[in-house]
Amino acid sequence: MADRPDFDGLVTAYYGMLYQFAYSLTRDEAEACDLTQQTFCIWAGKGHQLRDYSKVKTWLFTTLHREFLGARRRQNRFPQTGLEQAADDLPVVAPPSVNRLDTALVLEALARLDETYQAPVALFYLQDYSYNEIAEILEIPLGTVKSRLARGLARLHELLTTVEPPPQT
Repeated sequence: MADRPDFDGLVTAYYGMLYQFAYSLTRDEAEACDLTQQTFCIWAGKGHQLRDYSKVKTWLFTTLHREFLGARRRQNRFPQTGLEQAADDLPVVAPPSVNRLDTALVLEALARLDETYQAPVALFYLQDYSYNEIAEILEIPLGTVKSRLARGLARLHELLTTVEPPPQT
């Protein structure tokens, strides 16, 4: 069994070959650099597990290839689409009155919510408390906090979209 190779020596010896292999797979310089660096990153974390260091070259190339295949699988499962290409799939948002909302109007609508929903909504959105903190403050179960927030937000949305804002002077 050979001695454990030093990391800098491995990079010096194999970076060029790994990059060329990655470039042949990706046909993209940045992606090839990322794959090569990821391979050395994995070596830094797991290379000590290799029992026969005479097989380090094979290990590095195999790891790079597996990373490439994993990236392609993720890319196929979760394709990235440009915003321009997805424009037809995006929902149409908000009636015209929502565009004219201001803080005073939102606070007025919040004040008109039933007290049951008012406190959780205010604590969550105005005070930035977590669900667990709200449950503790109001002394109610976590599930109740979540349902009151959902119902309160639905009611708040209803109030805000059906109310005409005051006339502008």
